[in-house]
Amino acid sequence: MYENRVDNLRGIFPDLGIDTFWIIQPENRRYLSGFKAQDGQLTESSGSLLITLHEALLITDSRYTTQAEQEVKGFEVVTQKGGLVEELSSTLKRLGTKRLGFEGGYLIWELFEEVKEKLSRQSPPIDLVPLKGVVEEIREIKEPDEIEILRRSAELMSDVLGRVIAELEPGQSEREVAWKIETLIREQGAEEASFPPIVASGPNSALPHAIPTERALGEGEPIILDVGAKLDGYCSDMTRTVFLGEPSDNFKEIYMTVREAQVSAFKSVKPGMKTTEADSIARDHIEKAGYGAYFGHSLGHGIGLAPHEIPAVSPLRPKSLQEGMVFTIEPGIYLPGKGGVRLEEMVLLGREGAELLTTNKDFSSF
Repeated sequence: MYENRVDNLRGIFPDLGIDTFWIIQPENRRYLSGFKAQDGQLTESSGSLLITLHEALLITDSRYTTQAEQEVKGFEVVTQKGGLVEELSSTLKRLGTKRLGFEGGYLIWELFEEVKEKLSRQSPPIDLVPLKGVVEEIREIKEPDEIEILRRSAELMSDVLGRVIAELEPGQSEREVAWKIETLIREQGAEEASFPPIVASGPNSALPHAIPTERALGEGEPIILDVGAKLDGYCSDMTRTVFLGEPSDNFKEIYMTVREAQVSAFKSVKPGMKTTEADSIARDHIEKAGYGAYFGHSLGHGIGLAPHEIPAVSPLRPKSLQEGMVFTIEPGIYLPGKGGVRLEEMVLLGREGAELLTTNKDFSSF
């Protein structure tokens, strides 16, 4: 599997104008090599890949050497003896690199400057070629094994969230609910949450990416639960908005508007449709209902090894949807100071249209 992915990448080297590709983005590194180590923060790396037309190397340090040798097949594991820049320089010289492609959107400026200065003093100097979204575009179309894991991740998360919602009670704090979600995710066999769970109630639900607080859940108010699980490296992502007790007529209207917009987009998406068109289907419905000013984010996003991947299903930068893509459909309406409603499903795009991956019995009534 990994050998095929690397070969696919090598196949576009002539178009990229490079002879070596330096992979540093963690999900791309795992996708191409199977190396599961995570980076603690932006300024720390557990390793990077160097891929040429004929060789593949994983450069890491002694903390990860054993793990790399156990997990990675088809790559030479190089343990850096000094700093990364020194190891990179000597390895590239050994490989005979002339034009080094790198992931411009992920390499921090300080490291870039160090590498650029070092490689410019080599004889002959090595050209640095910034590249954007190369491996990410290969990852857009999911392979059958990836789809199966994504399906299981979505089912696991659907089951956990269903259990949590069934046990919600007024008086529970947002943080209490968020912690319960994370606990159940791990108890059901996931590695971790895809991202910190969002539990936002009352006015907090008007904040699309609210951080859970000690606020107690109240009756009749919207409660947004946006959650995901990571299973075998692959993420799920789903959102429910629920009410404990009877919501106001205004929020009943908002909820139905969001649900109708979501279902309309779900039923309409198909291969060949532009992402902007898919977004407009839901956005137009919300605008006609008078809430257009309160839907500020995109309709959806791709999902896989990362919780947010391409394609972006948004009103910007049109791109054709393709069979095998997995993405979310998540319209929302947010009234500042009052609350909001967001509903999110994970879907797989097939030949005839979208298939629901997350579990939602409510869809049967539309």
